[in-house]
Amino acid sequence: MESTISIEKEIQKSYLEYSLSVIIGRAIPDVRDGLKPVHRRIMFAQHELGNSYTRPYKKSARVVGDVIGKYHPHGDSAVYDALVRMAQSFSMRDPLVDGQGNFGSIDGDAAAAMRYTEARMSRLAGEFLSDIEKKTVDFRPNYDNSMQEPTVLPTKVPNLLLNGSTGIAVGMATNIPPHNLGELIDALLVILENRQCSVDELLAHVKGPDFPTGGFVYAGDSMIDAYKTGRGSVKIRGKLSVEDRKKDLQSIVITEIPYALNKSTLVEKIAQLVHEKRIDGVSDLRDESDRKGIRIVIDLKRGVIPDIVINTLYKFTALETSFGFNMMAVVNNRPQLLNLKEILTHFLDHRSEVITRRTMFDLEKSEARAHILEGLRIALDNIDEVVKIIRASSTPQDAKLALNERFGLSDKQSQAILDMRLQRLTNMEYDKLVEEYTELLKTIEYLKSILEKPEILRGVIKEELDKLKTTFATPRKSEIITDDLCGIDIEDLIPDSPVVITLSRRGYIKRTDLANYSAQKRGGKGIFGVHTSDGDFILNFLVTSNHQHLMLFTNNGRMYRMKVHQIPEGSRTAKGAHINNLLPLGKDESVVYALTVRDFEPERYFLFITKKGMIKRTATEQYANCRTTGIIAVNVKDGDELLQVTEIGNDDEAVLVTSNGFAIRFKCQDARPMGRGTAGVKGIALRGNDEVVAGVVAKEDETRDILTISENGYGKRTSYDLYRIQTRGGKGIITMKTTPKTGGLIGAIMVDLSNEIILLTSQNKVIRMAAGDVRKVGRATQGVRLVTMNEGGSVAGFDLVRDDEIDEVKNSKDDA
Repeated sequence: MESTISIEKEIQKSYLEYSLSVIIGRAIPDVRDGLKPVHRRIMFAQHELGNSYTRPYKKSARVVGDVIGKYHPHGDSAVYDALVRMAQSFSMRDPLVDGQGNFGSIDGDAAAAMRYTEARMSRLAGEFLSDIEKKTVDFRPNYDNSMQEPTVLPTKVPNLLLNGSTGIAVGMATNIPPHNLGELIDALLVILENRQCSVDELLAHVKGPDFPTGGFVYAGDSMIDAYKTGRGSVKIRGKLSVEDRKKDLQSIVITEIPYALNKSTLVEKIAQLVHEKRIDGVSDLRDESDRKGIRIVIDLKRGVIPDIVINTLYKFTALETSFGFNMMAVVNNRPQLLNLKEILTHFLDHRSEVITRRTMFDLEKSEARAHILEGLRIALDNIDEVVKIIRASSTPQDAKLALNERFGLSDKQSQAILDMRLQRLTNMEYDKLVEEYTELLKTIEYLKSILEKPEILRGVIKEELDKLKTTFATPRKSEIITDDLCGIDIEDLIPDSPVVITLSRRGYIKRTDLANYSAQKRGGKGIFGVHTSDGDFILNFLVTSNHQHLMLFTNNGRMYRMKVHQIPEGSRTAKGAHINNLLPLGKDESVVYALTVRDFEPERYFLFITKKGMIKRTATEQYANCRTTGIIAVNVKDGDELLQVTEIGNDDEAVLVTSNGFAIRFKCQDARPMGRGTAGVKGIALRGNDEVVAGVVAKEDETRDILTISENGYGKRTSYDLYRIQTRGGKGIITMKTTPKTGGLIGAIMVDLSNEIILLTSQNKVIRMAAGDVRKVGRATQGVRLVTMNEGGSVAGFDLVRDDEIDEVKNSKDDA
């Protein structure tokens, strides 16, 4: 009668057996030698072939053939791929195969066919198989029971952490980074001295992963947790530097990349980001890598800050990535998640077992040899009688029995005497025999002490580790960066120096060091400023510093935000970069005003002013968070445009100035706070086709002057007290007498005698002058000429140079 089998139980049983087979026999390394079966079999097959580093290379196909024919009945390509990886210096921290030929590249190029390449064990690999012939490890039958293979190698090298391991099994995986051999040995010595040591004590020696491709490793709390628990992550970065080229140009050179990153893929990604304008200011990208090392060169355009490009590279490419720890290994045929100390402790236990078994093997051999030597010495001491007994015996067996009976010898001793050559009867040979016997007794005593005294066993392990470190340890490749530098801000790399931001009507923007503009006397012709094309002129001329928030407001009331240092740098005469390369502006949308803010403080407001005289007061806090696509700043009515945005306080006052020379002074509190999406209230009632050209913010007891400038280069200072407070929404009073000679007003600003101003003309010239050089007169006057212009020229814009910025420029010049 046939038995019934539950298909559910049979599937569970079969799947469990399959998963255990994958875990133990394929994907997860052994904690003792750090090898998966395929790597272990590759090394043992080479050992059997005598393919050591002192012998000539053998064809890789020969090695692969032995592996799959004797020990590993799988595909030859899988075995060859494993052998290739063991030979790649960019994959293994310390390669275990010495390859000759094309073994692939860090660009992802495949190795040549196995019939073309040659291989042999590396010098370090020899330490994996040392003493294997002394029964130091267990052997098991191969797949067809025709040969024996080791279950583990008697390695002297802590390979699981040295070269790391990656594998995916059924329901689990392992991912262990490579480390530095010298650091691992130092940690092993700590455990030898104190088995109760903590992981923190070991981390004083094991600084972190040491990847074969170098780079930076950020040693933060996550990495420490990974070493303590077996799971975690560590941030790794490629290494790059900035090199100077001719004509004040610079290049970013990448010399080291994160572990397991395909270099050609990285170059393609950088090229894509440059094409998509995600990385701006790159003039050329090329890969100059050769057999000496990696060298990816990124040429920058003039004026581009390298640190900004570097930050973008780290942010948008795999030049910065994370390595996830998952330190899973096979312990006693069971997968376990291990921390740093547990892995090292298991290795030391393995070394203890190997040395113990090796000692027992050597002791057995030594005692057997001493036993023979003792018999030979007895025979030589009684050589005449021995010869007589042998001559009197009819057969060798009779002679052996007679010697045993006469001298109390064993069969092995008697046989050794019968096999002894006559030359051993000389005095010299006798002395050598006695000397060998004496030394052998000392060796036996030493070997027994290793087995009997744990401290001597630890001393043997320590001696071997010291020798291993002296012979094979190499300097660290990956540089460890402490946690306090892990969150480095790009602004920490950029000085908060004063700069000038210029924005043209057609949308060209640039950042220029303020020191490029030297002070001049009133009435001068100025120096050449920004170069603009015909029909373009400067819309905003803003003096600020690199760390400020730059708020860019568009004609339809939308706001975008970025840091000042993110604006591309340009010379005084440069055109600049187009704003569309920096902001996702919509159709028919253009930036009309720029404003800088360092912090979004409470009880501070933005005052919005439109050309049609509308104003709105909104808390700055509502603009602290800005999406990359921008936000609505003010609701601008049809036929109107946003003119200006100014930061104000609760007690500030505002003065609106129009093109026809009218002004109105009112308290900002007259406009109640509103939300971002509102239109505001009326600030001034305009006459005819007049429009607002500027808004000046001041305190109630302001003692400074209002500086007004016309389009034909006339200007004047007027005491703030001459502007009486009115109710917002009125028509205002005269602030400057405008005529065809002066032209309409282009703006107004609050100044005192310590200030300097920068004035820009439509003919691309800049003049910098002290505010005190401008004559102070009444409201109903036309002022004096501030700048001499050629025919057809006009003033395009002006701004104030603040006292602290003047001092900083002067100090920087003094230091220079």
